[in-house]
Amino acid sequence: MSLQTTSHNTKPPMPIVLNGRLLEANRRIPLNLDWVEEVRVNTSAVERRAATLGTRRTVKKENQAAWLLRAIACMDLTTLSGDDSAERVRRLCAKARQPLQRHIVEGLGIADLHITTGAVCVYHAYVETAVKALEGSGIPVAAVSTGFPAGLSPLAERVEEIRRSVEAGASEIDIVITRAHVFNGEWNALYDEIAAFKDACGAAHMKSILGTGDLMTLRNVARASWVAMMAGSDFIKTSTGKEAVNATLPVSLVMVRAIRDYAEKTGMAVGFKPAGGIKTAKQSLDWLSLMKEELGRPWLEPSLFRFGASSMLGDIERQLEHYLTGRYSATYRHPIA
Repeated sequence: MSLQTTSHNTKPPMPIVLNGRLLEANRRIPLNLDWVEEVRVNTSAVERRAATLGTRRTVKKENQAAWLLRAIACMDLTTLSGDDSAERVRRLCAKARQPLQRHIVEGLGIADLHITTGAVCVYHAYVETAVKALEGSGIPVAAVSTGFPAGLSPLAERVEEIRRSVEAGASEIDIVITRAHVFNGEWNALYDEIAAFKDACGAAHMKSILGTGDLMTLRNVARASWVAMMAGSDFIKTSTGKEAVNATLPVSLVMVRAIRDYAEKTGMAVGFKPAGGIKTAKQSLDWLSLMKEELGRPWLEPSLFRFGASSMLGDIERQLEHYLTGRYSATYRHPIA
C-alpha cells in the first residue's frame, strides 16, 4: 500500500471479491438454526493465531505511514461521554474533516487525497449538530441507538430511537443487541429483534453491537455473529466500549471468520467494526493485518471496516510526525476535540 493509494474519497468503490467470488451487499435471509448450531470454536487455536498478528509481519517506513493513513480513513471518530456537548461534537467534526495537522499533510505530500475519517459517531442528541458541522464533507454521521449501551429499554422505544436518529440525518446506526437472548439460546428472538432494528433503519447502514465482553464464550460470539448477519446487519461490531472487556484480537478473529464463512455460504459481504480499547497506532496495524490476511483487500475500505476509536487518532498523528521528522512530539500537541 503506497501513500498515493489511501484515499477513500477519490476512487470508485472496489468490487468485493472473496476467493474469486464477486459478493453482494448483505440482505436479510431466513434464520437457519442449523448454521447456528453447527458453530464450533477451537479457543486455543484462535488464541494462537491471534497471537501471531503482531509478531509475524511488520510494516516499516513509507508502508507503515500508508497503513496508518488507511486506519484514519477507516475510523469512526467517536464521542460517547456523559459530559458531551454541542461544542465538543463540533470540534470532533472539525477533526474528522482534517484529521492531520497541515504540516504533516504537506510533508507527506497527500493534500490531494483529502483524507478524512470514515464517520463521526455520537449520541442521538447530537446527530443534528454533527450533520450540520459535516455538511459538504461527505463524512457520514453514525448514531448509537437502541438503549445504548445496555440495550435493555422496551423494544418499541429502541425502534423509535432509531427512527428519530435517521430522521435527524444519521446515515449509520449502531444498535445494541439483547445479550440475554444469546445466553439463553433464544436465536429466534435475537433474529426478530435485529430484523426489527434493520427495518427501522431504512436506507441507513446498521452496525450490530454484540457486546462481546459480556458474551462469556467465543462460541457465543460466533453464534451471535451468524444470527446478526442473517437478520440483515451491514456490519457486526464487537463492543459498546463500555464493557469491562472490549475489542480483542481473538474475539475479532472469530467474528471475521464468521463473516468469511457467511460470505462463502450466501455470496454476501458484511463489514466489521472493532470498538473499545484500541488506542495506539501499533494496535491499528494488528487489526488491519487481521482484515487483510483473513478477508482480503476489499475489507480495508471504510465501506467494510471501521475502528470505533478516538484516542488512537492522536497517536497515529504523532507516529506520522515521527516518520517525517525522526522525533516524537508531546502528546498534548495532537488533541482530538
